[in-house]
Amino acid sequence: MPTDLEARQLDEFASEHPAWERESDSITRTFVFKDFSQAIGFVVRVALAAEVADHHPDIDIRWNKVTVVLSTHSEAALTSKDLDLARQFDRFA
Repeated sequence: MPTDLEARQLDEFASEHPAWERESDSITRTFVFKDFSQAIGFVVRVALAAEVADHHPDIDIRWNKVTVVLSTHSEAALTSKDLDLARQFDRFA
């Protein structure tokens, strides 16, 4: 169960990044691009950022749509690692 501070952080993130949907202990967003090349370019940036952070999302690619799921599996919860990467991914899009 998140503490009040964690709940506030999640609420703040949700208000600043409304395209992300919370599902239990993860957040999900589908990014839509002009074409396959742009989608793959985005995935490469996501992959590089994830490697640097040593925190890897689940990624589903469907032609021009990329769905990203973030969760900290070792904690069985959302953590600042997830929110930080989600913010980066939003900037990449």
